[in-house]
Amino acid sequence: MTTKGFERRRLLTGGVATALTATALAAASPATAATAATAPPRAAVLEYGDQWTKATGLAELLGRAGFDVVPLDLARPATDQPEPVDLIAFGSFTNNDSRYVSYTAAHAESLRVFAESGGVVLDLAQSDQLGAAVPYLPASLGAVRTDADYDTIHPVALDHPLVAGLRTSGGLVFTGRASGIRVSWETVQEWRSMRVLMACAAGGFPPALLEGAHGRGRFLVGSLTVDKCFDAAGTPIQPPAAVADSVAFFEALARYVGLVRQGAAPAVPPTPMPPERAAGPLIGHVGFASARVWARPGLDPTDHARWSCTFRKENGAERSVETSLSTANDNTLLFDLRGLSPDTRYELAIAPVVPAAGFAALTGSFTTAPPPGKPAVVTMGLGSCAPSTPDRVWTRIMDEGCDSFVLLGDTPYVDTSDLAVARRKHRTFLQQPELARLVASRPVWGTWDDHDFGGNDKHGDHPGKRNNRTAFVDYRANAAFGHDAAGTPLTTRADGLGIYTSFRRGPIEVFLLDPRWFSRTEPSWADPSKPGCLGQVQWDWLRERLLASTAPFKALASGMIWDDKQNSESDDWGTYAHEKEALLDFIAEHRIPGCFLIGGDIHVSRALNYGPRVGYDLWQFIVSPLHDSTIPGLNVPSPHLVHSAVEPHTFLKLVADTEAETPTLTATWINRDGRRLFEVRRTAAEMGHAPA
Repeated sequence: MTTKGFERRRLLTGGVATALTATALAAASPATAATAATAPPRAAVLEYGDQWTKATGLAELLGRAGFDVVPLDLARPATDQPEPVDLIAFGSFTNNDSRYVSYTAAHAESLRVFAESGGVVLDLAQSDQLGAAVPYLPASLGAVRTDADYDTIHPVALDHPLVAGLRTSGGLVFTGRASGIRVSWETVQEWRSMRVLMACAAGGFPPALLEGAHGRGRFLVGSLTVDKCFDAAGTPIQPPAAVADSVAFFEALARYVGLVRQGAAPAVPPTPMPPERAAGPLIGHVGFASARVWARPGLDPTDHARWSCTFRKENGAERSVETSLSTANDNTLLFDLRGLSPDTRYELAIAPVVPAAGFAALTGSFTTAPPPGKPAVVTMGLGSCAPSTPDRVWTRIMDEGCDSFVLLGDTPYVDTSDLAVARRKHRTFLQQPELARLVASRPVWGTWDDHDFGGNDKHGDHPGKRNNRTAFVDYRANAAFGHDAAGTPLTTRADGLGIYTSFRRGPIEVFLLDPRWFSRTEPSWADPSKPGCLGQVQWDWLRERLLASTAPFKALASGMIWDDKQNSESDDWGTYAHEKEALLDFIAEHRIPGCFLIGGDIHVSRALNYGPRVGYDLWQFIVSPLHDSTIPGLNVPSPHLVHSAVEPHTFLKLVADTEAETPTLTATWINRDGRRLFEVRRTAAEMGHAPA
């Protein structure tokens, strides 16, 4: 998120944890037994001087509003503070402070009990990339933040004690605030069983302040930054009217806390969440007789659990299959269509079994693969490092006639292991209009690189990788996703190890390797004195599949490149050269024809010829990026380099043609304007096959 010079897209660890100031404590009432009916409410506060706004103010404002303010004792649960409290308040961006993370993890249950017993918990704007879902809410409630930011706040529950009486201007509250500190950051996108009190836009969505009832108490969750009023010296950084608006809000909060304490607070009728925007269909793995189709319809799974996928070929009878919406996989669907005809176009429509008012069926189409061994022409697109906003590069891929596509990683950039955030980033990626048209109209396979694995230069020792795998399998429809605990290839979306898979489409078979999950987790099968990369099980699987493959052309694809990047990072096959060389030795020893290498990652496109390393000339095709950011410094010299281009919005078009008298593989690098950057053409005979 960039706004007025404040940049918050990266994980930031700076900032100073702010203790309660003497000014704030002086403004607070003397400590008393807060349970007495006539006593002022007492608030325990944790706030943070973040490095974007460089502001605080929660304790000061609560004190001005009449609270008896004390610091939250982080060594003690919410229910056992040194003095009884009525409100526990977390200031804006406090989740960037490790103390917030530790406290809410260790004392989540005590926060729930605190509210259940009549307390109020207030959680203002927090960074979604450090925890999108509010971590301590009871199972009956839920709130998930997103990266959207707003400058407007609309009152929604006009008669609510926290809203009634606030100053309005043009129908808005909290107007006229300092530029550079948006009034709503990291807006809530999803919620469960909570009431919307304020919203960032007309119509009540997205929420800026939510209220949830739990026992006799309340949880207040929002995206407001109304506490950010003072700098580190205590000097106001907001205009006087804005400070007054903040004080008025916290005065209303004091009255509200009193009502909750007395059992007189208004009931909390939940605000229904509007239907989510659908994602999909995504056509996943398509063979010559079967297909996988994925979708996330966006409807409430309670009301619409069963879904149907109706499909038909031209002039053929209509057929359908049903499946249940998988809540374990983020309310997504995965259909397996079987008994299909080879090399045949199908159209499909996905709809709930019980009709939903206003829901338009999700439609798509695909063409099955030619049967193995039959002469055919396949045009496959590949790309890595994708844009997360709408881009016409996807339209160019379709215009070039690519009948299938492979996402090679950093597709999308996830850069977190927070499961809710990772899922949302995959979801919004697939909702881009141009990409949505592509994935709904041809088979798409995917692997990951470092940024969708969790972050830059991450390896298998990354502690959050399981959440990233969960998000990946929730939003892809490959034929398989790695293996289970017994080493058996995993064709379901169950918990497993790795995401490697392979598929064949006509003359070409693609082995989508996973050099991330297993790296640094076990000694290498190639050299036990060195760290592993593929892992023993994946290596055994790859050997078996390579020996069994009859495809004329075999792509060994991974997100990372097959060389040393020659920078400070270590996520490349140069780091694991012992396994790369053992793999190439295996291909040479068994005289496996048709092999070539594919990589992405480096924001530069290259074609390299390593000479007869495997008994014939071995090529590597690197394609990157699909987005607009290049890295010229990674276009490093190499004696094997034949072509290169430092060009944004680039994809690779592979044409495998076995209908011609001389079977050929043609690789063409193309930018989104349709300009050909360079091309490599190889015949089957040049790739180790005996002449026809």
